Amino acid sequence: MTGSGASMRTGDALAWLDSHVNLEVNAASERRVMTPTLDRIEALTQLLGSPQLEFPTVHLTGTNGKTSVARMTTSLLVESGLSVGAYTSPHLERVNERMAWNGEPIDDDTLAHLLTTLATVEEHIEERPTFFELLTAAALEWFADIAVEAAVVEVGLGGRWDATNVVSGDVAVVTNVSIDHVEYLGPTREQIAAEKAGIVKPGSVLVLGETDPALADIFDARVAGRVVRRGSDFGVGSQRVALGGRVVDLFTPAATYTDVFLPLHGAHQVDNAAIALMAAEAFVGAPLSPDLVATAFAAVRSPGRLEVVGHQPLVLLDGAHNVAGGVALCRALAEEFADSPRTLVAGLLREKEPHEMLEALGVRQAARVICCRPPSPRALDPAQVAGAARDLGVDAERIEVVDGVEDAVARALAVTAPDEQVVVTGSLYVVGAARRVLSIR
Repeated sequence: MTGSGASMRTGDALAWLDSHVNLEVNAASERRVMTPTLDRIEALTQLLGSPQLEFPTVHLTGTNGKTSVARMTTSLLVESGLSVGAYTSPHLERVNERMAWNGEPIDDDTLAHLLTTLATVEEHIEERPTFFELLTAAALEWFADIAVEAAVVEVGLGGRWDATNVVSGDVAVVTNVSIDHVEYLGPTREQIAAEKAGIVKPGSVLVLGETDPALADIFDARVAGRVVRRGSDFGVGSQRVALGGRVVDLFTPAATYTDVFLPLHGAHQVDNAAIALMAAEAFVGAPLSPDLVATAFAAVRSPGRLEVVGHQPLVLLDGAHNVAGGVALCRALAEEFADSPRTLVAGLLREKEPHEMLEALGVRQAARVICCRPPSPRALDPAQVAGAARDLGVDAERIEVVDGVEDAVARALAVTAPDEQVVVTGSLYVVGAARRVLSIR
């Protein structure tokens, strides 16, 4: 590994990491002062010896579903016998979750050692890197150190200027394109698609999950070596709700896979499964055995995505953080869970328009709405969320403001009957805090 000498203790290493600008938690006005550039991550990786050149990569972007697709793709490649590194974001509870080897998160000592190396390297670059750039460099260095045979790398934001775009993905994956992060990616789906298309490199295989023909030319202009499109080249043949998930038929250009059990909730996860299967096939260059696919999908978990964490009352966590995610959550609740009075625990970030988000989350149908504050400097005042709920016609007596997530979850459990539901949503920060409260491991 690059670097020498004693490593920082884990706490000191994380404190050093936290001392850098974190574009995930800083206010939007502060984040806009950062010029979009790959210069810092390129300088970091050059000083590390360009570790991203040591392994082939599946590079993923999209508005929703990236982490789920990354987890599924990783499971398929691991089951294929490969040594696989995975880099995802954000984390729910611990930063270690962001980088994993064959599904196991990095341990504290190894992470501290990597950050110590980066602290040494940082002295030799002109502009101080960001929190995300440092973690990206750490993941790439680790993957090179352990000689992974494949890396599954999830974009943090957009694509073109994301730090992960220092990799040259052998397979580029675009899950979908919806309106989100308009202050950075642009206000139209065409502009957002152009930013996400920036990860597609000449000669790569593009696995295109977005099916809108109006956006096709944007991706075609990237001159990938091959483009496979969801709905025509690969996709879902059929699906049905099953206990604990769905049973699906999937097809690719090379094979059909029938009666595959996916232990995840929501029709959108079936689309994610089709994208992941196509990405894995494109990476290995051959169809996968049906038994391998069945085993790999059966092992997939997606924490914080329509995750059932309690019964009596039923407690679900879902990190729906944009309108498309809220719509998908409500559709899954209607299709897969018994209709019963629902307590909605919602916390939003300031970039989200609360009326649009609450509308998407089905706030009018909720028996109770508890508005809380995500543990983030970007948190929207929960009183504003409550005001938006009232504007949408929710009776004031059905709305409460409970500032902290821990207290909001406790209040929801106290007022929800055993045969009812609690749904915690609106932000992955809220979901992560709720998971800690509920001791989910």
